[in-house]
Amino acid sequence: MSGILEGFTVIGTIIAVGYVVGRLGVLGPEARTVLSRTAILVATPCLLFTTLAQTDLPAVFSVALVVTVVTCTVVASLYVLTAVLRRRPLGESVVGAMASSYVNAGNLGIPIALYVFGDASIVTPVLLFQLAVMAPVFTTVLDLAAAREQVTGARSLLRTATAPLRNPITIGSVAGLTVSATGWQVPGAIGAPVELIGALAIPAILLSFGISLHGFQRPGQGGIGASLWTIVALKSVVHPVLAYLVGVLLLDLDGVSLLAVVVTAGLPTAQNVFGYAVRYDQGVLLARDATLVTTILSVPVLLVSTLLLA
Repeated sequence: MSGILEGFTVIGTIIAVGYVVGRLGVLGPEARTVLSRTAILVATPCLLFTTLAQTDLPAVFSVALVVTVVTCTVVASLYVLTAVLRRRPLGESVVGAMASSYVNAGNLGIPIALYVFGDASIVTPVLLFQLAVMAPVFTTVLDLAAAREQVTGARSLLRTATAPLRNPITIGSVAGLTVSATGWQVPGAIGAPVELIGALAIPAILLSFGISLHGFQRPGQGGIGASLWTIVALKSVVHPVLAYLVGVLLLDLDGVSLLAVVVTAGLPTAQNVFGYAVRYDQGVLLARDATLVTTILSVPVLLVSTLLLA
């Protein structure tokens, strides 16, 4: 239990600092945008590179990865279906799908895995899938959604065809996976500064999120109420329940293995989703509200899951 509470305390403290910074205005009116763009365009690609370059790829392919792929895909698809039926904009739909399925495996998942299970590698499969697959795919589509509002005709077709090649998230992921697969040792003169810049990603996003809470209104305002509560239901209820069902019915998991996949699925929406939304100026309010509400609700979700399955 202490791991769950400690993880939330760390995140809450940094967000609170961001809120104070935003309230005082010490970084100016563009602080949120600058921090988010720095985190997504500069720091996150470096973080992806160093994380994936150090990943033991064969060890990642486990039953936990199967649960992650199935549950994240199903939950994201369910949100997309509801968004299509309600005829929501493409950018908002992408952000909503990401908020429904992209869990906070880094700054919450790792400490929880350490304290609850004594093994941080439990969250490695979901981290790898999110970093190597989900982030590049979602950000590429967000890039296209943002571009579609500005570019048409032949330029739009060219931008669509070259989007993955211009996406810093994709570039960092592919580079890291290549290093891991080939076993190449990154020279210290290159690896050290890249790792240092990557360490900026999570605190920058959390500070940006805290700044955005200054002047915060009740969640769901601005015509996003239905979308927000759909995300909350999918992320906080459907995702962990689906992980339990897949683990028990399809993979015959029990004990610690079952608890691990359920707790991982029960983690809240990652703050990265808010950073991506700000970067591409798509569904920003939805990402902010979804991150806040699912983070609050994940406390009882994780505690109940641990009590029932431990």
